[in-house]
Amino acid sequence: DGMVQGRGIKCSLCTKALKKIQKLAGDDPDEAAVAAALQKGCRVLGRAMRKQCQRLVDKYQDQISEGLQNGDMPQDICTAMGICRS
Repeated sequence: DGMVQGRGIKCSLCTKALKKIQKLAGDDPDEAAVAAALQKGCRVLGRAMRKQCQRLVDKYQDQISEGLQNGDMPQDICTAMGICRS
């Protein structure tokens, strides 16, 4: 059904966005590095995904920031936020 499919798309968007953000933040990022990467990360995804990415970042900024600073994998962070199913 549409809901599950929507979640799958959201999940892959979340994972893709977080992988980009993680790369931009670098190894062992601090809060400032993650914040800068969050600003830039959505921009590099292209116009179609940028809006959704921005919405995701705005809504889950704290969890994303914490996860990346802890060195969690993007998939795990998205799962923890309830966007992906484990």
